[in-house]
Amino acid sequence: MVSIPDGSSFRLGYVPGVTPAKWAKIWRERRPDLPLELVAVDVCDSAAAVGEHRVDIVLTRLPDALAHTDPGPHHTIALYTETTVVVVPKGHLLTAVDELTLADVADEQFLWPADDPLPTFRPGAAVKHRPATTGDAVELVAAGAGLLAVPQSLARLHHRRDLAYRPLTGAPGSTVGLLWTDPTSPPADEFIGIVRGRSATSSRSESEPAAKRNAKQKLAAKRAARAASGNTPGGASGQRRRRR
Repeated sequence: MVSIPDGSSFRLGYVPGVTPAKWAKIWRERRPDLPLELVAVDVCDSAAAVGEHRVDIVLTRLPDALAHTDPGPHHTIALYTETTVVVVPKGHLLTAVDELTLADVADEQFLWPADDPLPTFRPGAAVKHRPATTGDAVELVAAGAGLLAVPQSLARLHHRRDLAYRPLTGAPGSTVGLLWTDPTSPPADEFIGIVRGRSATSSRSESEPAAKRNAKQKLAAKRAARAASGNTPGGASGQRRRRR
């Protein structure tokens, strides 16, 4: 179990392009007694970061974060899916359309940085040289060394006037979610509640939809309601009818 001693901080990891500011603000309003520490990590390092307890929970890309290392026992929650886009030099032939298909880029050369923003997806042909970071790859795209496929938030993060990007239809999206290892951590559970929209006063059970009842359970509930209102044959109304 990962415990968080009194007087320490709750460490939230996040990967490039993911913006935890909204949730961090809510946390600081609700838990001024437990400081929130934001820790930047790469997708390829995020599973190891929680596994080695460098962070308590991480906002990362799933399942990409799990493609690099075995995190051991872990838990995940998917939050939203980002569109995959292709970054190209401004004025490139591919910018003539609003959206690209896999067939459009099948013969293109792609750069794959070592920090692997999309490790499970490889369109086109790979350039032999692998830049160290996505930022380095963006520089090479601007120099005409190849194209780059990334989640849309990364294209926005590294936006330059000499570059453009287009959505790549048919490509798998990048799912942003939470990854953590300790299911008994109250701070982690509280942060998950914030992300899911639980209010400060609601319990976990109040914020989540009730389980659907089967037909047998619904019938039993109806019978119980009738008995409580006296509308059963042996209830109060039945007794009144017999008196008449």
